[in-house]
Amino acid sequence: MIELPVCDPCDLCEGMAGREARWAIIEEGEHTLTVINPWQFEVGQCCVITRRHVATLLDLSTAECGSILVAARRVAHALVETYRPLGILTFQNNGVYSGQETPHYHHHVVPRQPGSDWGIGPPQLATFDGAGRIRGTPHDPAGDALRRERVQASAQQLVETAQRIRSNLPDR
Repeated sequence: MIELPVCDPCDLCEGMAGREARWAIIEEGEHTLTVINPWQFEVGQCCVITRRHVATLLDLSTAECGSILVAARRVAHALVETYRPLGILTFQNNGVYSGQETPHYHHHVVPRQPGSDWGIGPPQLATFDGAGRIRGTPHDPAGDALRRERVQASAQQLVETAQRIRSNLPDR
């Protein structure tokens, strides 16, 4: 059984309900919402989240699976136009042992730039390691505030970044 993180209320559901302004919207779909990640481990880092509250890849419907990849591809195209990155990293975590922090499915789309110094894996895991995370252990949220403080963008920065990416979305 996959061990899930505990987060009540769900911060992604709260964001979709408009109760958390930090999730600046890039694009809305029937099954998905594409947002700028409030923690900019890499400038332009986005998340495609499911509108329905489901925890992992294993819980998605077939329609949601397709919608997620279409949305991820669309925002990846926009990120290439916006930032001219060296590459695009996509990833998502299932369970606390994979680094999942919120029990709501979300798929990261990250432009990789010259000077990225966190290796080839997900940026938050490198940041965990730099903060003393012991490999093979579940996430301990005790140091999250300090870790996130280093990469937290202002609400205005997030809105501006989302607008810039949105302006480069390909035509449907």
